Amino acid sequence: MNDELKYLSQQVARQRLDRRSFLGRAGALGLSAVGASTLLSSAVMAQGAIKGGTLKVAVEGGSSTDSLDPALVTNSTGTMVNRLWGEPLVELDADGGLEMRLASEVEASHDAVTWTFKIRDGVTFSNGKALTAEDVLATLERHAGEESKSGALGILSGIKSMRTEGNAFIVELTGPNADLPFLLSDYHLMIQPNGGKDDPSAMIGTGPYTIESAELGVRFVAEKNPNYWNPDLGHASTIEVTVINDDTARVAALQSGQVHMCTRVPPKVASLVGRMPGVEIHSVPSAGHYVFIMHCNTAPFDNNDLRLALKHAINREEMVDKILFGNGSIGNDMPVNSSYPLYTEAEQRTYDPDKAAFHFKASGHDGSILLRTSDNSFPGAPDASQLFQQSAKAAGISLDIKREPSDGYWSEVWNKQPFSTSYWSGRATQDAMYSTAYLSSADWNDTRFFNPQFDQLLVAARGELDVAKRTQMYADMGTLVRDEGGLIAPMFNNFIDATSDKVAGWGPSKGFGLMNFYAPMKMWVTG
Repeated sequence: MNDELKYLSQQVARQRLDRRSFLGRAGALGLSAVGASTLLSSAVMAQGAIKGGTLKVAVEGGSSTDSLDPALVTNSTGTMVNRLWGEPLVELDADGGLEMRLASEVEASHDAVTWTFKIRDGVTFSNGKALTAEDVLATLERHAGEESKSGALGILSGIKSMRTEGNAFIVELTGPNADLPFLLSDYHLMIQPNGGKDDPSAMIGTGPYTIESAELGVRFVAEKNPNYWNPDLGHASTIEVTVINDDTARVAALQSGQVHMCTRVPPKVASLVGRMPGVEIHSVPSAGHYVFIMHCNTAPFDNNDLRLALKHAINREEMVDKILFGNGSIGNDMPVNSSYPLYTEAEQRTYDPDKAAFHFKASGHDGSILLRTSDNSFPGAPDASQLFQQSAKAAGISLDIKREPSDGYWSEVWNKQPFSTSYWSGRATQDAMYSTAYLSSADWNDTRFFNPQFDQLLVAARGELDVAKRTQMYADMGTLVRDEGGLIAPMFNNFIDATSDKVAGWGPSKGFGLMNFYAPMKMWVTG
C-alpha cells in the first residue's frame, strides 16, 4: 500500500492525477486526510518548482487613496506589492532569523555601534541600473530624513551617521543596538535607485517582478523580472493581485477558482473554508494583534482614568471566543506577546465593570464616546465593537459606533481619528515594534503616546548587552504602555490564509501572513 500511495502522490506532483482523486484513493487505502495531505505535499516539494503560468492572489486592505511610495505603505496590499518589485537589505527567514538579501554579509563592531553591510554584486534594478552602496545610502537617508513620513522613521531614530566605502554601506549608531539588522528588514525599506528621491512611486527595484499595471485599490499585474538574481523566488511568469476587501467575496473568489490564494480568512468561517474541496487553510500563531486605539493627547482620551475605564470595560475572553473562534490568544494592552524573545508575562488584565465604573467616574467625563470601525481594520471589527459596546454598558459607559467605509480607512481614519479599531501585524523584535509605534518621535505613533521615561528605556535597552537587564527594561516598557498608554489590545490573532490545490510550495514562516507575503513568489502553479 505504501508503494501505491507513493506512486499516486508522484502522479499528482507530475500533474497526471488531480488532488481530489488522490485523496479519494488514499482514503480507500486507509490513509487519513491529514496523512494523505502530508504525503502529497512532500511529493510535490520533492518534484520541485514548476516555472511559468499565472498565479492569482486576493488580498485585503488596499484602497484608491493608497500610495505607491514604499515609505507610505500602510496595509497588506501595499506590503505584497512592495515584495513583488522591491527588496530590503535583509529579510526574516522561516524561523525568525536573518536572511541575506541585497546585503551579502553583515558585520558589527564589538560594541554593536558600527555596522557594515556588504552589498551584493551583480544585482540590477528593473530599469537596468546596477545596484550600488550609494543607492542603499540614499534610500536610508530618504526614510530617516527630517521631513520623512516613512513608516520606518521610528526604527531609524538611533542612527548617528551613514556612509559608503566601495561596495560597503556603513552605519554608525548613537549607541549599541544588536537588533539593527532586524530593524532593516522592515517592509518599507525597499532599496530604490538613488533611494527613490527622484520618483519614490516609480516601483523600480531589484525584486523578482516588475509592475506592469497598477490600479490603486483594484488590481496589480506583475511580470517576471528576467534579470532577477535569486532563483529561489519568482516561479510564476505573471502574478495578479486583486484587492477584495469584503471577506465573503474574497473567500468566494478562492472557492470559485478565480484566485489561487487569499489573505485573512475570517476566523468565524475558517474551519468551514478548510472543508471546501481543493482548499487548504493555514492558521499561523503570530505577533499580530487586533486593537482599539485612543489618542492620548486628544480629549477625552487625554485623561488616563478614562483610558483605564475603557481598558477594564472590555471582555477579552468573550472577544477571543466570538471574534477569533480559537485562532488566537488573549491580549493584555501591550503590543508584544510570547512570540517575541525577551518577553516577560505580566498580570493579565480582566474584564471588571466595577473598576471601569470607578475610573470612568474619576475621569469626570460625561456623555457617550465615539468609536470608529470598519471591516477593513480587522476581520470582525464591527462585531468586536458591538461586543465592546455591550460590555462597557455594564460599567455605565456609553459607546457610539460609527461604521466607516473600507475604502480610505487607512488614510482617513487610522492615525487621524482619536478612537478607532486597527490592527498591527507585529515586528521582528520588541525594539522594532516599540520604535515603530510607541516612540514619541515615530510617525506611526498611532496612540499619540508621548512618554519620556518610555523613550529613555527604549534607547537604553538597545545598548544593554546584559540579557537579564534588557529583559527587565522591555518588561518596564510594556507596563508603561499597558497602564498609561492609549492601546486596548484584547487579542493576538493567528494569520489565517487559504490556498487552492492548483498551487504548491507552501512553507513555514515566522508569524506573518501569506509566508510574510512571499507566498506568491515562493509558490508555483501546478495546474
